[in-house]
Amino acid sequence: MKQSDIFRDNAENCLHLAERAEGQPAFKRYQRMAEAWTALAEEQDWLDGEIPPVGSRKPQRRSAA
Repeated sequence: MKQSDIFRDNAENCLHLAERAEGQPAFKRYQRMAEAWTALAEEQDWLDGEIPPVGSRKPQRRSAA
């Protein structure tokens, strides 16, 4: 199992905990933890070369309105 998959599993677990949280502070805390684990998973994918760095992505042209 890839490290990024483990991070995504952790994020999913946090979302399950958020669903069962008693009170808004705990709910928000688990939501933030899930977001952090997801960000780590995306960064790990980048480190593993699975997604290109931001600088090498082609910018989208805006159409004239």
